[in-house]
Amino acid sequence: MSNEKTQSMKDDQELEFERCYALVRDPKKKQAVAYRPGAEERIVQRLLNLGFEVLDYAINVESYRQFLTAARYTEEFSGYYPFNLPEKSLEHFIAAELLQLNPTDIYIDIASEHSPTPIIYHRLFGVEAYRQDLAYRPGLHGNTIGGDAAGMPISDGFATKMALHCSFEHFEGDSDIGFIREAGRVLKPGGSLCITPLYLFEEYAIQTDPVVSAPAGLIFEQDATVYCAQGWNNRHGRFYDPEHLVTRAANNLVNMKAHIYRITNAQQVHESCYARFAMLIKKLEAN
Repeated sequence: MSNEKTQSMKDDQELEFERCYALVRDPKKKQAVAYRPGAEERIVQRLLNLGFEVLDYAINVESYRQFLTAARYTEEFSGYYPFNLPEKSLEHFIAAELLQLNPTDIYIDIASEHSPTPIIYHRLFGVEAYRQDLAYRPGLHGNTIGGDAAGMPISDGFATKMALHCSFEHFEGDSDIGFIREAGRVLKPGGSLCITPLYLFEEYAIQTDPVVSAPAGLIFEQDATVYCAQGWNNRHGRFYDPEHLVTRAANNLVNMKAHIYRITNAQQVHESCYARFAMLIKKLEAN
């Protein structure tokens, strides 16, 4: 491709971004979400002030390497996230550790799409694994659960463990609130849910690529600043500030308790890893 044609394509992409950016309501910023120095410490202090339990979580890098080898990502799932397998596999490892998966568990991989996680968790930990996604055929079909995660076609107390890996932030509108409530129904007493990464920020924000979201007419909550990231190619990524984590998550926990983990050494796994926080929600044991 000639330099002139390449430049023309870039110019067209820039014009399309500007056109779509203009359609996004204010307040908005023409950039991706970015952390200022000291942001994590300030976020943690605000969480503590609001009554959250915040625990430091240091990844055991050698244990992660063993998990990576045993999971056989490159051998069996070579097409899965080839551009950033370290981050995705780290999310799977963290969730497995925090959930303490074991052969007695009935596990649901929420917003699973094409993830190999249910297969890996079944093989490594012996769980009875199910996968859920809005894109699947509606209903329960074998180990596949199709439909909205906020209204799953399964019985009360169906599962002991659930996880979302880089998925919760994509739940649009009030679907995040609906899912938290649904988790309280679907989990057995003593069961738990892991969200990793949990995207936290100093202000309530939604990141979007306007080229994707504007033509779809996506409506963002009025109390969120919209960060418009050119070339991101996703329509919705929610970043909670501590106060919105209370109103949208903690206030909707029924017989459940949330624990926040600050991941302290993700880049020791690989420089591309970016997980900063995870949340473990535990359903209280029955009286």
